[in-house]
Amino acid sequence: MGRFLQIAGLVIGLAGLVLQFCITIPASMEAGRSLLGSIVFLLSFFTILTNIGAVLVYTSLLSPSGYAWLPAFAGPRMRAGVAVSIALVFTIYATVLAQLWQPQGLFLLCDVLLHYVTPVLFVLWWLISGTDGRTRWSDISWWVLYPIAYLIYALARAPFAGEVPYPFLDVAKNGAASVAISALAITGLFLVLCVVAVLADHGVARTRAPKLR
Repeated sequence: MGRFLQIAGLVIGLAGLVLQFCITIPASMEAGRSLLGSIVFLLSFFTILTNIGAVLVYTSLLSPSGYAWLPAFAGPRMRAGVAVSIALVFTIYATVLAQLWQPQGLFLLCDVLLHYVTPVLFVLWWLISGTDGRTRWSDISWWVLYPIAYLIYALARAPFAGEVPYPFLDVAKNGAASVAISALAITGLFLVLCVVAVLADHGVARTRAPKLR
């Protein structure tokens, strides 16, 4: 089942990312951005970056011999960190962002694939095959660097690009206080997911360990 989820997650994740690229870049260029600007725009979304990370984790473990093609993405810390981040993608989109717009056609398909299907597949795969009990509480300090670095990037880019990837990060429209509250709330949610991930990793590992007689 773990191998099936890995292959399914890889195929669906790649398909969703490629399709998103193929429909977003032309639409972005029609809106007035250059090709490079359109690519940067697409890569400015936490969802896209995190799904790329999930694909890289899957890819790193494809070798039947167990050798990691991409060692940096094969370790337990990275696997768990991506699981936490992609769970955040699912949670924020389902509870906040899904109500803000109504995508149609292929955009709707990409939304479903990258915000719902790939997160569920990755977390299930991680629970079945990716957990091994080697995560540590100290890993949380590494995992949280990703959303913090993303937040800094998104806010620093906004004045120059004149846009933000997510409406709750719009300082010009919402004010600095509102954005700060949103950022703190999302960071708090991320930390809760981190705690759940460490507990889940250790709990699942214990169920796999042979019982002493």
